[in-house]
Amino acid sequence: MIPKKVSDNILLGRKCFYCSKYGLYRLKDRRLKCRNCKAYYSLAKLKKDLQILYFFYLELSARKAARELGTSYKSVHDRYMLFRLGIAGHLDKEFTKLKGKLELDEAYFGGKRKGKRGRGAYNKAIVFGILERNGKVYTRVVPNVSAETLMGEIKAKSRKGSVFYTDCFKSYNSLKQYGKHSRINHSKAFGKGHNHINGIEGFWSYSKERFHKYHGINRQNYPLYLKEMEFRFNHRDDDVFKLLVDIIMRRIGAKV
Repeated sequence: MIPKKVSDNILLGRKCFYCSKYGLYRLKDRRLKCRNCKAYYSLAKLKKDLQILYFFYLELSARKAARELGTSYKSVHDRYMLFRLGIAGHLDKEFTKLKGKLELDEAYFGGKRKGKRGRGAYNKAIVFGILERNGKVYTRVVPNVSAETLMGEIKAKSRKGSVFYTDCFKSYNSLKQYGKHSRINHSKAFGKGHNHINGIEGFWSYSKERFHKYHGINRQNYPLYLKEMEFRFNHRDDDVFKLLVDIIMRRIGAKV
């Protein structure tokens, strides 16, 4: 059942889904066309896509959503991936450089494997993150954790002169030239007061916990899954379903 967050007038075909104005008429193939914005679409397909989007918003897996809808897993999974592409594009457009007190860290994503863990773990997706305290988070899958790579991300995505909190990893050694740098030595004691990176570490846990339900993610798709988590975190105080309808269905609806 499609939630009431979408207007009944739109779901019943009285108002245009794209411009929210009256003036729809029906074409010979049963699709609706708007006299105002000239958009045309199938109301039945729109309802189905909105239902899939609602299951995505609820974080229901594509497999479970397909069972609920009585449709194929592939069709739902393909839409979910298009939704994630739309989210990634939206995050790029709304991004502004992070500033103030910033926590920096890297994480390794992937299934459990024997061998080395942590930095240098084999065949894991390496993710770098910057979290603005009481604000947003930025994530990026990176090829390595060299000083050149991490400092390049830091300079591109944060304001010079910010206060940076990191662990003692050597790739952050030159950070003091870009702003105030506070290090946390986890081997001796956990950070106290403001001196910690609990926020970004909490975000990694938040993401990994949600990834468990997928029972494995293709390594190539990690960037999109992470952007979904970034989006949900950054808009944690917003009406996420309404936002998803606006940035996905109304902007790329014709493609899904």
